[in-house]
Amino acid sequence: MDDLRVTAGPFTFGARFESELAPKTCAAFRKHLPFESQVIHVRWSGEGVWIPLGDLAFGVDYENHTSYPAPGQIILYPGGISETEILLGYGGVRFASKMGQLAGNHFITLTSGLENLAALGKMVLWQGTQKIVFEAV
Repeated sequence: MDDLRVTAGPFTFGARFESELAPKTCAAFRKHLPFESQVIHVRWSGEGVWIPLGDLAFGVDYENHTSYPAPGQIILYPGGISETEILLGYGGVRFASKMGQLAGNHFITLTSGLENLAALGKMVLWQGTQKIVFEAV
């Protein structure tokens, strides 16, 4: 039950939950599947797209957290200094907000379709917001 399909704009990616490394974050996010939102390009972090979630509380603290997600790693910032958000790196990322550097829980890793990751990022940068859907497979 760790496999996912992530559809972002016209691209589809295979993915997996990082259940051993971030069990609480994965369990909290599973309750929201299928999860549908919009991705926009990051402002301060570099090559990434993000989903701003405002004050949506997943009820988790830090676990398996990083400020430097690799391309294809998806992190959840549980809120605190900045709003709750999900970030997907497609290149070099240093996760930050106007408040400074942040860390988020790496809880999903893309496993296929990675050849389209940079194209997604550039599409969001130059064409704007794209729909994103996370579904269990």
